Amino acid sequence: MNSAHDLGGQMGFGPVVPEPNEPVFHGDWEKRVLAINVAAGAMGAWSIDEIRHHRESLPPAQYLSASYYEIWLAALDKVLVKHGFLTSAELLSGKPAPGRREPKRVLKGEEVPAVLRRGFPYEREAKAPARFAVGDTVRTIVMHPQHHTRLPRYARGKQGVIERVTGCHVFPDTGSQGLPETAQWLYTVVFAGPELWGRDADPTSTVSIEAWESYLEPA
Repeated sequence: MNSAHDLGGQMGFGPVVPEPNEPVFHGDWEKRVLAINVAAGAMGAWSIDEIRHHRESLPPAQYLSASYYEIWLAALDKVLVKHGFLTSAELLSGKPAPGRREPKRVLKGEEVPAVLRRGFPYEREAKAPARFAVGDTVRTIVMHPQHHTRLPRYARGKQGVIERVTGCHVFPDTGSQGLPETAQWLYTVVFAGPELWGRDADPTSTVSIEAWESYLEPA
């Protein structure tokens, strides 16, 4: 969706200033937010792309003023209420109420290390040949979806070249809407800097993005 999270190419936000010796967590509460997100995701009620959608759909003023884990926590509140595991009243009172939905699975503490080591593979078996090949010139589509997508605004309607075919992977745009899982071929597409940023851009610069097949059309 077109919201505050999609900042590529926008002006006025100042330089990115890395934090020297940045810690993994800035406080114990951030550790707890990560742990709760892992446990809640293991319940199996939503996909990673659906909760990404909820993060991105926070009001711009809230999103831009919140820290990384504050955004994670706010989105988790939304998705838990949406799927019936919490009510808005419970969030306000901090006290559990009867009648809420029970999860399909409860992730136990001793299971967490194995779950994190295993990761979350998203490659799937292809049901059709790839439409594009390395070296093909393509153009990205122009779209303005109301859901999470991995095609950023600055790269829509732009011409690039297929650099790599990376296999068939879960399509995030479908999962973000809570729809049954689908998969598409995924490509690395390289764009010249001036194609994205205009004639004043460094002519030697390039930008690569990972683009699903339905984002692309022959140029």
